[in-house]
Amino acid sequence: MSSVKIRSAEFSDLPVIFQFIHDLAKYEKAPNEVELSLSELEESLFNKNPQVYCLISELDGKATGFAVWHLNYSTWLGRHGVYLEDLYVDPKYRGLGHGKALLRKLAQICIERGYKRLQWWVLDWNETAIEFYKSIGAQPMDEWTVFRVSGSSLEKLATDGI
Repeated sequence: MSSVKIRSAEFSDLPVIFQFIHDLAKYEKAPNEVELSLSELEESLFNKNPQVYCLISELDGKATGFAVWHLNYSTWLGRHGVYLEDLYVDPKYRGLGHGKALLRKLAQICIERGYKRLQWWVLDWNETAIEFYKSIGAQPMDEWTVFRVSGSSLEKLATDGI
């Protein structure tokens, strides 16, 4: 039996990454919220100075999942960290170690580069994911509340300051 392989995304992976993003949105009950185009994904991941990165999990040469990540920064630690934007494994491959292998690779990137933390958000209704994350030693940050400004509120803040 083959084992999962984790590698950096390549240009030829764009269609499968794009599909995984849409599959994740469906899973998260938000299929109509993806505005990303394939050309925007290409520009984000494969420009001269990318700020967004992607790992691919595969089995026998077939992509089974992905992790999209970027750097964040802690002023308290004085170091960068990795922010995991999306983690998705095709349902056919869940429970076989693909998600854990993607997280392990991100942890290795943190250690190799001196980053002090790996963090992400998870929807509060996703008990399966929450239990999985706790099983690998992740701690929920219950004392923090996420805030976001977007759309017309972002435009108003940018122009009116209110």
